[in-house]
Amino acid sequence: MDLPFEIKSVPTDLNAELMKLFTGERKGFLHVGPKKYFLSSEYEGQAAGFYNMELKPDDTWIVTFPRSGTTLTQELLWLLKNDLDYETARNIKLMERFPFIDLSIITCEEFKQEIIRKNNLDKEGEKAFRSRFTPGYETAKTMKSPRMLKSHLPLSLLPPNLLETCKVVYVARNPKDVAVSLYYQNRLLKDIGFEEDFDHYWDLFQRDLVLWAPFWSHVEEAWQLRDHPNLLFLFYEDMNKDLESGIQKVAKFLNKSLSKAEVDKLVDHLSIESFRKNPSMSQPAYHLQGMVREGEPGFIRQGKSGSWKTEFSPELNEKADKWIEEHEQLTDLRFQF
Repeated sequence: MDLPFEIKSVPTDLNAELMKLFTGERKGFLHVGPKKYFLSSEYEGQAAGFYNMELKPDDTWIVTFPRSGTTLTQELLWLLKNDLDYETARNIKLMERFPFIDLSIITCEEFKQEIIRKNNLDKEGEKAFRSRFTPGYETAKTMKSPRMLKSHLPLSLLPPNLLETCKVVYVARNPKDVAVSLYYQNRLLKDIGFEEDFDHYWDLFQRDLVLWAPFWSHVEEAWQLRDHPNLLFLFYEDMNKDLESGIQKVAKFLNKSLSKAEVDKLVDHLSIESFRKNPSMSQPAYHLQGMVREGEPGFIRQGKSGSWKTEFSPELNEKADKWIEEHEQLTDLRFQF
């Protein structure tokens, strides 16, 4: 099927500015579709693969804007779909059990080659490293059913029959906390390689110039479909405030019933303390020289709401509130801060 949206390069001057800020990108950035989703150069060669991806009725998806409580909800979904198999959940990495299908669009080929050279990888090492970047629509073909798939792409860039075929959980989080968490991740991961301070990052976030932005368009696409029987729309803040209720809500969506003891065990397993000790949450290839920036917080950070308060100056918070208020005039979607 032909793509119903255009893919264009970001204007040359802006691209040059952004590549100085995001040093992991070597070719430049793209604007995709009428909402101008901001994606890396690798997406262009993979866009049709994602849009035309073959679906199965027993697939379960999680779709989120990055850093919105994805990992927590992924682990919950996997355990519910797999009869609370904690042994497998602890011994097989989450990314293998529940692959991030568009991970392949983050890292450009030039960066991959640099890592291979820097670590002097032999043929087997290079093969293992490159396998991490296999497009998810190819990986999915090799997976046994029922498959579980994660994406940060907005619904409009995923298969148009997704909701008519599969169950989808969408998790949303307030934009201030999202931006803080995304800032630290974009500094940590050198294939993104953000080089400036948080004030500068928030400016780009507001201007829809961070990966997978615009934030509001991404979330609003799912919010408008929140009453679809195959979509469960969750707020991360609600999950954080009352995880037990969140677990029950997800279980009901998946047609699962849980005892009080089973819910209590899930609550303990999904705590941030347990996540930090869980080897299955570690990220493949992070051990390779040049993949991550030393001294930055790890992939699992604080796992709480309201951490934005320590990052926003009064002036920046005023600017952010004005931006949020402007968008709230266009939607009935409201976040908790």
